[in-house]
Amino acid sequence: MVKLVYVLLDGVGDLPHTTLNHLTPLEAAYTPNMDRLARNGKMGMVYSIGKGIAPESDIAVLSMLGYRFRREDYVGRGVIEAIGSGIDFKDGNLAMRGNFATIDTKLNITDRRAGRAIERYEAETLSKAIQDSIRLSSGSFVFVPTIGHRVVLSIRTNNGKLSADISNTDPAYTKVKGMGVAKSLGAKLKLAECKPLKKDASSKLAAKLVNEFTKESLKILKDHQINKNRKNAGKMAINCILLRDAGNRMPILEPISKLHGMNFCCIVDMPVERGIAKVTNMQAFDAGGISDYEQKAKVAARCLEQYDAVYVHIKGPDEFGHDGDARGKKKSIEEIDHRFFGTLLDSVNDDIAIVVSGDHSTPCIKKGHSDDPVPLLVSGKMIKHDNLERFAESYAAKGTLGSLNGYEVLGRTIQLIRS
Repeated sequence: MVKLVYVLLDGVGDLPHTTLNHLTPLEAAYTPNMDRLARNGKMGMVYSIGKGIAPESDIAVLSMLGYRFRREDYVGRGVIEAIGSGIDFKDGNLAMRGNFATIDTKLNITDRRAGRAIERYEAETLSKAIQDSIRLSSGSFVFVPTIGHRVVLSIRTNNGKLSADISNTDPAYTKVKGMGVAKSLGAKLKLAECKPLKKDASSKLAAKLVNEFTKESLKILKDHQINKNRKNAGKMAINCILLRDAGNRMPILEPISKLHGMNFCCIVDMPVERGIAKVTNMQAFDAGGISDYEQKAKVAARCLEQYDAVYVHIKGPDEFGHDGDARGKKKSIEEIDHRFFGTLLDSVNDDIAIVVSGDHSTPCIKKGHSDDPVPLLVSGKMIKHDNLERFAESYAAKGTLGSLNGYEVLGRTIQLIRS
C-alpha cells in the first residue's frame, strides 16, 4: 500500500495583492520544494465546503478529511474546541468558542484579537478572575484560555438542556443551520447581544446565560490590573470576550481510518484540531510548537513507519491573512516550504504520496475567510503528472483534477495512489 502525507496549510488560499505585483502570496513566494512536488503531481482547486460559503476552520477541516454534513447535522465549533481543550462536555451543555478582544466605551470592536499580543500569564490570570468571580443566575460554567487570544466557554444548568439555537456575540461570524460562516467585514463591528433563535425556553435560557456571562466579564476585565499594566505598556486592552458557534451535543462520526480504509494519525496544534482528532478517532502526536516545522516533518516521517497516512495541519499563513499582511504571508509560506517541506523530502522515500492543500482561503485584502477555492496538489511517482511548474492558485486552476468539494479530496487521492 502506498503511504500518504496529507498537509493542510491553514488559510493558504488568497487573491492577487497590490504589494506583491498583483500576485497571490503563494504565487509570489519562492517555494522550490512545493514546486518540485507540483512538477511530479496533479493539481486542481477545492471548495472546502461548497461554492459561496466562507467556512470556519473546524467544518472546513472536517470536510477536507472526508466528512460530509447536512448543515443542520453539524454540532458547532464550540463543541469541537471544548473537546479539544479537555473540558468535560456532555449533551445538553452549551459550548462556545471565544476571542479575547478590544472594544471602546461604546462597545465598538477595536481589535477582534486584542492586537494578537497576549501573554500566557495574562490569559490565565484574566480567565481565573472570570471563573472565580462570576455567578450565573441558573447555571455554572467553565472558562478556559487556550492559545493566544482564543478561549472556550462551556455552560451547564440544572434546569434541563441548553439549546444551541442562539446568536453569536461575535459579529464577524454568523450561524447557518448549525455551521459557522464568516461574514464580510464592514468598517465597524460592535459587540452583539446574544439572542434566542427559537421561542422555546431552552433557547431563551441559553441566550440569557450567555448575556449574563458577557455583562459580568466586561466589568471584571475593564478594571483588572492586567489591563492597567497593558495600558502603561502601550498595548491594547483585553476588555471583551467575543463568543460564537454554540453547540450542545457530542458529535458521532465514523472513525477516519474506517472511512478511508487507511490507518490515520495526525500532527496538530490548535484546540479545534485536537478536538477534530478526538472526534474522528485519530491518534495525535506532539511535534513541538506551532512553528517547529522541521520537527513536524521529522515526526511525520516517523509516523509512516507505523501508520498508513499522517495528516499535518500547519497554522502559519492564516494569521497573516487575517491581519492583511500579504508580504508576511508570502514570507510564512517560504519558511514552511524551506523548513517543513525541505525537511520532509529529505526524510521520506520517494515511494510515498504527498498531498498539499488548504482548509480555506484567507485573502489579505479581505482580512478574513472567504469562499474562494484553495489549490490542491497530489504528488508522487505513482501519479500521472500534469506537467505544471508551481504550486499556486493560477497553476492549480489549470490542473486535470479540476474543481472538487472538500469531502471528495481524500477519496480521490486514495483512488489515484492505488490505481
